[in-house]
Amino acid sequence: MSLEGAITESDIANYLANTPGFFERHAELLASIQLTSPHGQRAVSLQERQMEMLREKIKGLEQQIMEMIRHGRENVAIADRLHRFIRAILLAPSPAGLPVELVRSLQHEFLIPQAAIRVWGVDAAFEGLPFTLGVSDDVKSFAASLGQPYCGLNAGFEAAAWLDDAATVTSIALIPLRAGAGDAPVGLLVLGSPDPTRYTGEMSTDFLLRVGEVASAALTRLMAPK
Repeated sequence: MSLEGAITESDIANYLANTPGFFERHAELLASIQLTSPHGQRAVSLQERQMEMLREKIKGLEQQIMEMIRHGRENVAIADRLHRFIRAILLAPSPAGLPVELVRSLQHEFLIPQAAIRVWGVDAAFEGLPFTLGVSDDVKSFAASLGQPYCGLNAGFEAAAWLDDAATVTSIALIPLRAGAGDAPVGLLVLGSPDPTRYTGEMSTDFLLRVGEVASAALTRLMAPK
């Protein structure tokens, strides 16, 4: 009760919440209570209002379920693409053709407009092949400085020149390739798009990290023995 002794709405609400048998003893009140409908100015009974609230709640739950189903389907689709990407790498007929197949499959499965890869520290048998050319010490140092993939605008990165049509690329992802956690990079994977929003600094890099790990593991077939 309030200090002045007047009954407030809170007092009434607390009383009803703590007196569950009230409406059982006064069932006639339920039929007489009229509330304003949220869908207009007409008055509705308490039961009708409760039904409307329940319908709204069910509608909200249905939307949440549909959203979960949509995300689930998207995750399954991504898992299927990743599976096909890994399978294509495993089926590469020769180590020398592996980088080309890796880039081709990655572009095909994930609809990437442009992609390129460079690898260094390879066995002498692979030196001079296209995927080993055009790698400066600056690029190697830059790759070593990346603790995670870089995603953002193409700020004239040297590695962007490896792409087929670098002039059209506005956003880019640069993925360092390491044989193991903490190892120095043995390569760099470059993904480019003319869409400036395809790769942004705000996007999650977890998936790109996984792609880099898979590519790095596959490319160990090319490495010179330590």
